[in-house]
Amino acid sequence: MRIAITGSSGMVGSALRSKLETGGHEIVRIRHGHSSNPNAEWSPADRWLREGVLEGVDVVVHLAGASIGDRRWSTSYKQEMRASRIDGATLLVNTIREMSHRPRALVTSSAVGFYGNRDNERLTEDAGRGSGFLADLVADWEDAARSAEDLGLRVAMVRSGIVLRSMLPALITPFKLGLGGRLGSGKQYFPWVGLEDLVRIYEHAITGDVSGPINAVAPEDATNNDFTRDLGKAIRRPTLFPLPGFMLGLIMGGEKARETGLISQRVIPQRLVEAGLVFSHPTLKEALPSELAAI
Repeated sequence: MRIAITGSSGMVGSALRSKLETGGHEIVRIRHGHSSNPNAEWSPADRWLREGVLEGVDVVVHLAGASIGDRRWSTSYKQEMRASRIDGATLLVNTIREMSHRPRALVTSSAVGFYGNRDNERLTEDAGRGSGFLADLVADWEDAARSAEDLGLRVAMVRSGIVLRSMLPALITPFKLGLGGRLGSGKQYFPWVGLEDLVRIYEHAITGDVSGPINAVAPEDATNNDFTRDLGKAIRRPTLFPLPGFMLGLIMGGEKARETGLISQRVIPQRLVEAGLVFSHPTLKEALPSELAAI
């Protein structure tokens, strides 16, 4: 297949591109930049996509988006997070609308932030949306992508949990110094996924016949306490220094702390289980050594 990918230079995009190329697929990289840059194919903020870049493409994969975890959530950065996702999806769909020979499918990244803070409720793909900034962002992001269904495309939304490989580099130093510990009460459910399994989930969404939301999380029910314990064991360090919720709020900002570090989401990968997808690393004890070795 010929597959176009936005965000192909990011951590997930690079790994997915390598996996698909190894499988014999042709990859079209949609790289961000100004129209005067001959190596750039688009800029959603400028509503610009290079003419013809989607011609002959079977599947479009939309991964691009400003990081949720790297910066404090100022008003301007929250607007950037929304625009980078929603404007990008809208630009892709509007371009496809004008094509006489359209791609067959659009696969977009999404997030379990859709569900909001849900305590210990089991959240399959049939669960309704939650409340808060992330829930609103993800719902609008998915709606923008879903509009491609009106054009006859199969649309799949990969609702990713926390990707271990993206968060571990920031934790390794304090944990190795023996300063690691639970966040808040530690009882909050922690939906996570290993990079290798996330790439396989995207491959399933791209090459299969799945449409709608897909919970891209490991099948293990894990809490922040579980993660803290297993990470400490993996690096052979004690985890004796809990970070109270109010301190996390001071470090991250209150809204971001509530919707990321202190949120509880017991997300179930129901559709992947029903499809028979076998996870390479279904538990934290199996996943952490592999993820730590890769960073």
